[in-house]
Amino acid sequence: MPRPILATIHSAAFAHNLARVRTAAPDARVWAVVKANAYGHGIERAFEGLRSADGFALLDLAEAQRLRALDWRGPILLLEGCFEARDLELCSRLGLWHVVHCNEQIDMLAAHKTQVAHRVFLKMNSGMNRLGFRPERYRAAWTRLNALPQVEEISLMTHFSDADTAKGISAQLQAFEAVTHDLPGERSLSNSAGALRHGAALAARSDWVRPGIAVYGSAPDFPAHSASDWGLQPAMTLASKIIATQPLVAGDTVGYGSSFTADSLLRIGIVACGYADGYPRHCSTGTPVLVNGVRCRMVGRVSMDMITVDLTPVPDAGIGSEVTLWGRSSSGALLPIDEVAQAGGTVGYELMCALALRVPVVVE
Repeated sequence: MPRPILATIHSAAFAHNLARVRTAAPDARVWAVVKANAYGHGIERAFEGLRSADGFALLDLAEAQRLRALDWRGPILLLEGCFEARDLELCSRLGLWHVVHCNEQIDMLAAHKTQVAHRVFLKMNSGMNRLGFRPERYRAAWTRLNALPQVEEISLMTHFSDADTAKGISAQLQAFEAVTHDLPGERSLSNSAGALRHGAALAARSDWVRPGIAVYGSAPDFPAHSASDWGLQPAMTLASKIIATQPLVAGDTVGYGSSFTADSLLRIGIVACGYADGYPRHCSTGTPVLVNGVRCRMVGRVSMDMITVDLTPVPDAGIGSEVTLWGRSSSGALLPIDEVAQAGGTVGYELMCALALRVPVVVE
């Protein structure tokens, strides 16, 4: 039989999470952000559950081609725009909308020979300091774009750096509105945290929202809020089984480096999952794991192919018992991916994107 590790993609969770975002931003259209192969879930696997989105946002032309191959005829937005001039030809052929965030991209458009005018999203750097025109240069960029026959319509956008924290969006929103208040065009302002935490404040200001992590059932502002607090459902479950057990006595150690020492009689389960499967190596003793739906703790170090779990809360567990690394157990018990990520010193995004190719995946 195959090694008993399996990732399950939950189609119904995607539709549920999209509906939750719509509730938070009821007057806005929704981009489902599917960059990084739908955050590791797989574009083709996620597509059916996300069909109710108004558009898809991503980075790579190859991923845009995959969406068109799935017969998606709606809007697709390239969030980082075009990387070189010849990309514009494929944008014309596939009907892609694209972000413009620097003068070089405007230069490419100005030199582009096309009979199909482009829909562009002009990005402001309102404080994130990654991509976009600074506020004092934004209107000049808009004027240049607006004069180009290659451009059909200009939408306006920015990206909040602190929508998920107490610092909030106020300063960036003020900077954006001070410059764009009299410019025509649709607005796109909110990521997951912006839509969920500030949806009411942005209700009349955003024509498009861009949820990413919320679509996949992870909280954008964990640990301030959990996915359950926001009414989100996990779109991925990573599960395995116990493949062996070991009895320990006081003084016995576990795994490489002997980083865990038993202080009493203990029974541990060895689980077929390790960092070669995408499980975070920096998780350590205390990381939550579900065994037969019951919360247990990992002990010792994560190795390439195995982790070890304290079976004290489930004395009847043994070889073949179900282990949920994150997501939903067969009994319905939930282990949020954010909790596992926090134990590994990272975020749920990374765990999703790091799922290894050797892990079999099914869609339900």
